[in-house]
Amino acid sequence: MEIEDFEIVRLELKYCERCGGLWMRTWGTDDVYCPSCAPEMSDLPAVRRRRTMHLLVNDREDIKSQCEELAPFYGEGGNA
Repeated sequence: MEIEDFEIVRLELKYCERCGGLWMRTWGTDDVYCPSCAPEMSDLPAVRRRRTMHLLVNDREDIKSQCEELAPFYGEGGNA
């Protein structure tokens, strides 16, 4: 017996954000509710993810140089 056409589907373990049950979702998707809770939650607004700020290595150097330029305007900290 030969397997000619097969597809590999990557899954990840996820907990349902409504009932707390564990389920497997397709890797890389944003589903947050298990298949039994999803229809009940479909009328609610979509879950928004927080945006995270990503700095590139060069950006850190720019920030450091800007801080050094502003150093004369603010004194040494912790002298209250």
